[in-house]
Amino acid sequence: MTKQQVIEAANVRKNYRGGTEGAGLNGFDLEVTAGTVTGLLGPNGAGKTTAVRILSTLLKLDSGTASVAGYDVSRQGAEVRRRIGLVGQYAAIDEVLTGRQNLVMFGRLNHLGHTKSVRRADELLERFSLTAAAGQSVGKYSGGMRRRLDLAASLIVAPTVLFVDEPTTGLDPAGRLEVWTAIRQLVDNGTTVLLTTQYLEEADQLANRISMLKDGKVVAEGTPDALKAQLGSDWLDLVLVDPAEVTQVLGLAEPITNGEIKVEGNRVSIPVKDRTRALTIMANSLHEARIEPEDITLRRPTLDEVFLHLTGASA
Repeated sequence: MTKQQVIEAANVRKNYRGGTEGAGLNGFDLEVTAGTVTGLLGPNGAGKTTAVRILSTLLKLDSGTASVAGYDVSRQGAEVRRRIGLVGQYAAIDEVLTGRQNLVMFGRLNHLGHTKSVRRADELLERFSLTAAAGQSVGKYSGGMRRRLDLAASLIVAPTVLFVDEPTTGLDPAGRLEVWTAIRQLVDNGTTVLLTTQYLEEADQLANRISMLKDGKVVAEGTPDALKAQLGSDWLDLVLVDPAEVTQVLGLAEPITNGEIKVEGNRVSIPVKDRTRALTIMANSLHEARIEPEDITLRRPTLDEVFLHLTGASA
């Protein structure tokens, strides 16, 4: 493990007997820097959960190497497990017990002893803004509160690395924001997070770096902005008052376009290379044609567009 890399995987392969072609991992590589959030993105079946299960020692790899916090996941699994936390796709908490009772139980399971377990539970309840609900049964919690309690339970022993598998699946927007805030707080306190998610916006909001998977291997990696830049174009978006003006606008866009123009109703999206020049030319052309759009904006490509372009996933 290099000095700042807390997770490393090289040419990891895992094939499932009877599985479809491309399932599992087929030469998976990954490096995660300490104190950051790395997002694993990919279509269903791309290998995200398989990668997390291997790195957290729940699944054996067929070949390749992987290490977490400096320990080999194949040969030093017990040492790895002492340094990680895992938050699965579904909350692993007891709905009959109260929030505090759940955390005390996890503390006892981790051999903290009763006094230390109670103290740690109270620390985490305060950290995740759950103190007021600590005496309520978890069955009365909202989805966001349950997920925050699940995150708290994974931190009972203050892990170096936290694996979070699709943390906000099924949550409403308010619940998602609660979980995002909690994850940011973890990283601010020094935890390294490896996150899998099906929400492109989530990765854009949380991840310092993103690795995009397809057919069990990484096909692109980098910061969200660097990945967006791979498409090579900014976009000039126009919202027209009259959809009948679309044909005329397409003609005006010919001198500045850098690819295929997209039209959805009265919205025209034009890929451009020189954003400032393109905006100036289009604004002048619209003025001369006496077309006043409802809105005109410049934007970078979205992570959704990068994802679709690089993985070939359906929208």
